[in-house]
Amino acid sequence: MNRIKEVLEEKGIKQTWLAEKLGKSYNMVNGYVQNRQQPRLEILFEIAKILNVEVADLLEKRNKDNE
Repeated sequence: MNRIKEVLEEKGIKQTWLAEKLGKSYNMVNGYVQNRQQPRLEILFEIAKILNVEVADLLEKRNKDNE
């Protein structure tokens, strides 16, 4: 699971803008945002760079209670 949706909302950025910057379709980015599919690691690093965040900020933290 990723936190791309939350980070976009925190920064006030639209999925369409991110799709354009990534050179991906809106549907592909929407799949990432809705957690229907996960981006490849290279894409995750690219998203982090575009959004000016750490890759870790895009990942959901695991809670030991949830293991």
